[in-house]
Amino acid sequence: MSLRDPIVVAIAILSCALLLIAHVSIIAALATRSPRWRALVAFVVPPLAPYWAMREKLRGRAATWIASAVLYVIARIAAR
Repeated sequence: MSLRDPIVVAIAILSCALLLIAHVSIIAALATRSPRWRALVAFVVPPLAPYWAMREKLRGRAATWIASAVLYVIARIAAR
């Protein structure tokens, strides 16, 4: 076990947590805007969340969602 292993695991855990927080934040914001059905669909089909967030000018939340998803995928690949 090298020193790199716990760091990669920590990055994967933190990026996954940030992704979940950003996703819930986007869904909550979409639920307050019309049409409200987008929040439910974004909950079931996660890639739609940042798309609709960008359209609703929630750029920071969308950027956080995308960046944390990319970081999570990279960490998962590095963990192999």
